[in-house]
Order: sequence, then structure tokens, then C-alpha cells
Amino acid sequence: MRRVPSALSIAGTDPTGGAGIHADLKTFQECKAYGMAVVTSVVAQNTKGVQDVWHVPLEMVEKQMKAVLEDIRPNAVKTGMIATPEMIEKVADLLDGQDIPLVIDPVMVATSGDSLMEQESTSLMKNRLMPLAHVVTPNIAEAETLTGLSIKTQKEAEQAAKMLVDDMGASAAVVKGGHFTGDATDILYVNGQIDYLTAPRTDTNHTHGTGCSLSASIAAELARGNTIKEAVTNSKTFISQAIHDTLGIGKGNGPVNHWASRLKKDDILV
Repeated sequence: MRRVPSALSIAGTDPTGGAGIHADLKTFQECKAYGMAVVTSVVAQNTKGVQDVWHVPLEMVEKQMKAVLEDIRPNAVKTGMIATPEMIEKVADLLDGQDIPLVIDPVMVATSGDSLMEQESTSLMKNRLMPLAHVVTPNIAEAETLTGLSIKTQKEAEQAAKMLVDDMGASAAVVKGGHFTGDATDILYVNGQIDYLTAPRTDTNHTHGTGCSLSASIAAELARGNTIKEAVTNSKTFISQAIHDTLGIGKGNGPVNHWASRLKKDDILV
């Protein structure tokens, strides 16, 4: 029988389609993995900000996850917005021992600056989910929150990446450098080695869903059997193209372009 790689997103929603599970499913499709999603929170948001959040009852999150795991077992899982301590505990319990590559996007604050995670959830993110992670993908602010470091330079970002792996138990860390100046350089720490992944910076505010899409791409790449380094490198290319070839929609921080990697071939935008 033909092997169809599959990837599962455990995250919140975005009715405008730029972030959360909506972005993840688009990314899975573009990265040639069958996409599935467990909804943790229903978020009223758009490119201008978050208006309201409703968390799915814990029992329903559990039922969604069990429904997936007992039928179409994913080849990789990514987590995004898991806002409450109880939800983090439940997700960790259900994933522990499954031997499925896990990518954690530690979503704490939306691109618009709105908080998406309860304060007490941070310690559980570190203590329960992080040791299960194949890859964790914080931006600078998230890496500061998780490690307690002040990150102003790439060397400090390297230190944070090492802490996330050596002290907190993740197999690999990608500290995203989107908030630095100059080229967009992400720092990958895996197998005791630091790698700098650099792309020219695109001058745009259309970056809504960048973190969701990068982590989803990494999950899809892992589902297809690539190594962590291959998965992260390919995903860096994917997200750089998605930012560069912007859709130019939305009245705030517009979404990235998930089909940018095939734009020239398909000639979709003219």
C-alpha cells in the first residue's frame, strides 16, 4: 500500500485563514503531507488583532485527539496555541509514549501583540511538553520567556537555543531571528551543533502566521521522513518565499503566501 505521510496540528483557529490550524493545514498541503487538526481554542481574530477567545472544553480536546490517534495515526504532530494548564497536561499525557515526532510552536503572543496563553501555562510548557519535542521553534520574545534570558544578539540566541535543548529536554531548537535587524537569520541547535539559517529580509508587514507556518512545514517535512536539519532547512526556504511573495491582503499584519513556492510554476498571481 502506498505510504501517505500525515501531520496533525493541535492549535487554535483563525477565521481569516492566516494563522493557527487554518495556516497549518494550508502548509501541510503545500509540503505534501495529509493534514489533520485538533481545535484547542476558537479565536475571533483577523489581521488587525484578537477580539475574543473561547477555549474548547478539555473533554472535547481529548476526544478529538483520540479520534485521530486511533484511526489515521500521524507521522508528525505540531502544537500551536494550547492556552490553559489543564489542556497542556492533557495534550502531553496523550502524546507521551506515542513515539511521534513533535514540533512545538510555543504560541504565547499573536503578531498583533495580543496574549494567547495563560501565564501559569508557561511552566507546564517547559516541564511537560518541552521534553517530548523533536523541535521547538520560539521567536525571540518566546525564547526569552522560556529561558529567562535577555536576547539582544545572535550569540545570546545561541545560548537560548542550547538551554532549550540541553536544560529543558527538546531534541532541537530553532530560535527565530525575525526580530533582529539585517538578514532574517534563524539559529538551529541540534546534535550539539549550531547552524545559522539566513535569508534576505523582506520589508513587509504581511507576516501574520509566520510562526505557525514554519513549524507546520517542519512537521510536514519530518512526516515525510527528513532529518531535523533537512526539515528545518527546507522549511526556512518555504517560509522565506511565503513572506517575500506576499498576497497583500488584510488591513493589518496580512498573511503570508502559502503557495509562494509554486507561484512561478503555476503563474497564479499576475
